[in-house]
Amino acid sequence: MIAHSWSHHHRLLVAAGLRPRRSLFDHDKFSAPVLGLALLGVIGRDWLLLSPSGCGDARSVHAARYEQALDGLGAVNRQLLVCFGIACAVRVTLQLNSHGRVALQDCDQVGYRLHLAPSTEQDGGGKSEAENASPPTESAPLPGHGRNGAEAYRGARKVKIEHSWLQSGNRCPGCEKGKLYGLSTPAVLIRVVGQAPLAATVYELAKLRCNLCGEVFTAEAPAGVGTEKYDATAASMIAVLKYGSGLPFHRLEGLQENMEIPLPASTQWEIVSQTAEKIELIYQELIQQAAQGEVLHNDDTTMKILNLMGTSRPRQPSADEEAEPKLEGTGIFTSGIVSTRGGEKIALFFTGRKHAGENLATVLAHRAQELGPPIQMCDALSRNLPPEFQSVVANCIAHGRRKFVEVAAKFPEDCLYVLETLGEVYRHDAFCREQGMSPEQRLAYHQSQSGPRMQALEEWFREQFAERKVEPNSGLGQAITYMQNHWAKLTLFLRQQGAPLDNNVCERALKKAILHRKNALFYKTQNGAHVGDLFMSLIYTCQLCGANAFQYLTELQQHGESVACSPQQWMPWNYRDQLTPEPAQPYTTTHPRP
Repeated sequence: MIAHSWSHHHRLLVAAGLRPRRSLFDHDKFSAPVLGLALLGVIGRDWLLLSPSGCGDARSVHAARYEQALDGLGAVNRQLLVCFGIACAVRVTLQLNSHGRVALQDCDQVGYRLHLAPSTEQDGGGKSEAENASPPTESAPLPGHGRNGAEAYRGARKVKIEHSWLQSGNRCPGCEKGKLYGLSTPAVLIRVVGQAPLAATVYELAKLRCNLCGEVFTAEAPAGVGTEKYDATAASMIAVLKYGSGLPFHRLEGLQENMEIPLPASTQWEIVSQTAEKIELIYQELIQQAAQGEVLHNDDTTMKILNLMGTSRPRQPSADEEAEPKLEGTGIFTSGIVSTRGGEKIALFFTGRKHAGENLATVLAHRAQELGPPIQMCDALSRNLPPEFQSVVANCIAHGRRKFVEVAAKFPEDCLYVLETLGEVYRHDAFCREQGMSPEQRLAYHQSQSGPRMQALEEWFREQFAERKVEPNSGLGQAITYMQNHWAKLTLFLRQQGAPLDNNVCERALKKAILHRKNALFYKTQNGAHVGDLFMSLIYTCQLCGANAFQYLTELQQHGESVACSPQQWMPWNYRDQLTPEPAQPYTTTHPRP
């Protein structure tokens, strides 16, 4: 028989990631469940390491804790833990409801921890275990994956169907006494059909020929068919598939060939390039309005342009250098810029030799002189700063946080403290968004709630080096040094109204370019890259504004004259104001009266 003392049980539970209380071991029935739960905790360690979902950062921190605790148990105790725990697993399940409950705390920042919280046991202090136990954090339920309601089909064609033999005011055919009246909410029937990405209609126009003079008379095409083979919707669909969803021209060509509606890749390029020329004014207006933004995010990623690969761009010589241009750099990049102005977000893409800072300078050249310098959010790379233009620079906390995540397995306790502190700051920012706070209110809230935590974190960083707790050249030391070197820019949100915490919105925008690079691999020419930048900018701006990119691109082509006269009225967030709503077409059923 194994003697299970408090210290022995405590070590097993700590190894399993539990936080035990001594009163649990005063009850005989808990000797088996304790070891069973310890085993389940150890198994949970492996699940936390292998699971693709959940909280990865805290998972790696606590996995390291498990390993350290298990190493201290010794080989014999580990074997006893496994053997005895398996035998007790069933008993744990049966007794758990009567002797305690397992609560899963919020794992977003502190990781997965199990709690035993019996509601009736009394400890030595006279307080119940429920009173001593810290209440578990209740997190909001995860969104489900239920069926979409009719309101979710905003892009569907709506058909209004009237009764064929009943009208409002008629006598009820059921009871033959009452009078019918219309209901404001109709019955809804949804039907989803499949088709090729680009459908085609072949109109066979009848032809008549005179047997005497030979003149041929051809039937007229239906109204609204138009004279162009590819209408505006074809160009919009190709652009959305290519630059919005990353579907290369050759893949769309093969898909259309399978659907027996051929659409060669060369024809696709001809269509989108011609469309880009028509809506170039909108792209330039988008740049103009983005330059007036209050906060501008920028970053870049690598890209390939075949015609530029293997060549270098000329560098402008300084006044002290010779007039002959020199060559510098062979890199090709796609820069992403997201501008926030009055609640609206504008996404811009630029592909070429320039870095993100140089492209941001191109945008800021359109900024009104009476406006002050904007807030610029980027990472700490010097190439992200715009030359010749002044901005209030904020650095991305997510980049600094990521450095602690990378070394969390080697320094679990230290990294967990940093991650929990930054997690509190992010929760405060989320609370500000949920409450709809103004920039002034958000700044005051962060100063009162996040300020003390960030100050304590800064002092903790200094102590690690001052008291020689951390080697500066270690992974943790380098992460701390990065935070200290950029502390003023990382904490701008505590001093400047509207300053964001991170650059995630720009990182997400660049995924459009990365998706294109992954599927299409490259652009062939600089002009092809410009066409891609134009469509990506419009499509992702529509996504940020909640607009339908396909519908938006179609309307721009169909209202070319109005767009040319006033492009500022045809932005993704206000173009609907220029459209005349079309009423739903009524449809009368032909069912006979019973």
